[in-house]
Amino acid sequence: MATFLYRIGRLAFRRRHFVALIWVALLTLAGVGAASAPAAGNSSFSIPGTEAQKAFDLLEQRFPGMSADGATARVVFKAPAGEKMTDKPNKAAVEKTVRELGHGSEVASVADPYTGHTISRDGSIAYTSVKYKVSGMELEDSSRDALKKAAQDARDAGLTVEIGGDALNAMPETGSGEVIGIAIAAVVLVITFGSLLAAGLPLLTAIIGVGIGVSAITALASPLDLGSTTSTLATMIGLAVGIDYALFIVSRYRAELAEGREREEAAGRAVGTAGSAVVFAGLTVVIALVGLSVVNIPMLTKMGVAAAGTVAIAVLIALTMIPALLGYAGRRVKPAGEKSRLLGGGRKPKNPGRPNMGTRWAAFVVRRPVAVLLLGVIGLGAAAVPAGSLELGLPDDGSQPTSTTQRRAYDLLSEGFGAGFNGPLMVVVDAKDSGHPRTAFTEVSTEIKGLKDVVAVTPATPNKAGDTAIITVVPKSKPSSKSTEDLVHAIRDKGEATAAKSDAEVLVTGSTAMNIDVSQRLNDALLPYLALVVGLAFLLLIVVFRSVLVPLKAALGFLLSVLAALGAVVAVFQWGWLSGLLNVQQTGPVMSMMPIFMVGVVFGLAMDYEVFLVTRMREAYVHGEKPGQAVVTGFRHGARVVTAAAVIMIAVFSGFIGSSESMIKMIGFGLAIAVFFDAFVVRMAIVPAVLALLGRHAWWLPKWLDRMLPNVDVEGEGLRTRSTADGTEDERELVRA
Repeated sequence: MATFLYRIGRLAFRRRHFVALIWVALLTLAGVGAASAPAAGNSSFSIPGTEAQKAFDLLEQRFPGMSADGATARVVFKAPAGEKMTDKPNKAAVEKTVRELGHGSEVASVADPYTGHTISRDGSIAYTSVKYKVSGMELEDSSRDALKKAAQDARDAGLTVEIGGDALNAMPETGSGEVIGIAIAAVVLVITFGSLLAAGLPLLTAIIGVGIGVSAITALASPLDLGSTTSTLATMIGLAVGIDYALFIVSRYRAELAEGREREEAAGRAVGTAGSAVVFAGLTVVIALVGLSVVNIPMLTKMGVAAAGTVAIAVLIALTMIPALLGYAGRRVKPAGEKSRLLGGGRKPKNPGRPNMGTRWAAFVVRRPVAVLLLGVIGLGAAAVPAGSLELGLPDDGSQPTSTTQRRAYDLLSEGFGAGFNGPLMVVVDAKDSGHPRTAFTEVSTEIKGLKDVVAVTPATPNKAGDTAIITVVPKSKPSSKSTEDLVHAIRDKGEATAAKSDAEVLVTGSTAMNIDVSQRLNDALLPYLALVVGLAFLLLIVVFRSVLVPLKAALGFLLSVLAALGAVVAVFQWGWLSGLLNVQQTGPVMSMMPIFMVGVVFGLAMDYEVFLVTRMREAYVHGEKPGQAVVTGFRHGARVVTAAAVIMIAVFSGFIGSSESMIKMIGFGLAIAVFFDAFVVRMAIVPAVLALLGRHAWWLPKWLDRMLPNVDVEGEGLRTRSTADGTEDERELVRA
């Protein structure tokens, strides 16, 4: 592989006009496709195979036009101090608001609090429920604006008015976080390379790659039902790996120049060696992202596949466009150790023979491997302890900042009616095969009333055919509590008994039940997903490193860093440690998607660092260095680059910690701390310590397995004896290949 990529690199360097033209054409084509494509809607959110989804599908059939999975809004009114909602002026203001809310084209129904008896016992608080024909993700901005205007009109009449429900839930803006991340990335790259031009190449190629990927997603959004949220993960991951991969190749190019090679030769060798690491690192990321399909949540699968496509583009750009741009840059990209005239006056380093920091650190670890290993493992183990108390759930309005209207509506409902009113359960009774449907409806209602943690049960509402009914159950506890989850399971258990007696099927749905089912689906998928991703990557790394113990060490180190990161997330967002510093206003269960999302994203990035760092060690070992010295050599060439890449990723993810959305804040913190643990504790400390202890055994591979595995030559052994005098011959060989 190294020889093939070497030819690619030299060809791209010489034919840079042609290569640049191809990528510009692809960017233009994708941009035109995105501009001419119909506006992307929000893809429907469905969870095939869950009871909540089955109930939604049944309601669509038996209650046509009901829009069971449509968005909902609860407009909560509170009378001024000393007044009641039944007072004539307050009642008139509420009734006017109800009429205004009913005029929207997407509104399915609006409940009058006075006829629906949704007024608190003390008369101070009332609410109206607005039901929409489409889901919250598909709701138009005009409907949201009309909802806000109606609420404001009631405020102008002297009432306190807040809005809850999912109708106001829009995707949070993340542009500022991306801009901050790119700005910090630029500073880190300038410091790393000592050159504005060299620093600009990774940024330019990463932005082009993300531009092509996101434009293609936008162009295909309508026919493939990708939705406007699909590009979010693609942008974040594409930007991350795009900078990383270009950084690796540019860094290797400068190192080759420092050894006295000509620029075309240096470009070829950079792509042949660092490019090989990029290919396999990219494959591990693709495996992690495509593996999200095992969760069987269509939206998550689409996001993973789209992001994987963007990663594949980033790999291709790194292998072709980077050497082409290096050809354009010419002598303005300096050899390693030299700075540009603008930043360093073109001076050469003062002490060229002095070991760099990575070399000194690796030498220390090789001398004290046991102490470093114990310190790293014990430290990560301590950080992972809180993960044993991990509680998973999906965020509701109760987890919103107190400054939001959703949170204030949540608190008003809890004050007036109890916490359970924020998450009512919808029980669907399918009595189509029952001989006595009405008797079945009554029995189900009676059994539910006798359950613990039930505050209210509405009478069954049958459909026109009389074979299906809806029963609304109000829990005593808040939606995200363990008690409410237990109640959902208790109702389902009672439903099984009812089905056995009266041939009526009982299904529990609604947003609260759907959240519980999604959390369970994600929990059940975590271990299979982890086994699939780690297993496939383990096999891939065996091929790359031709070793059994090195891939095993990589996988175990990754698991340790992920557990430590989950522990940190639990400590901050569930226990409340440092919550004031990070502006976490409400602690509670960790988002159920967090573990599997962290595994997928962090695993891909961690394997990037592992492949690039350890490949340099194996390259030195294969070329004759002793195991300990090979570790030091790997750090001399790779530590600075891996450190820069990790700092960039931490900066990108940390930019999202400032978000007002608790989910985005949690994702940003979790990914940032996970990259920190994996890059600086696992890859920079535990990995060299383990390799120093294992010595030559680290590179052991059974002879029978060695014969079976293909020789991909990531170390570039084939380049050592290769003549580079005839570039034309390289082109002919590339064509033949």
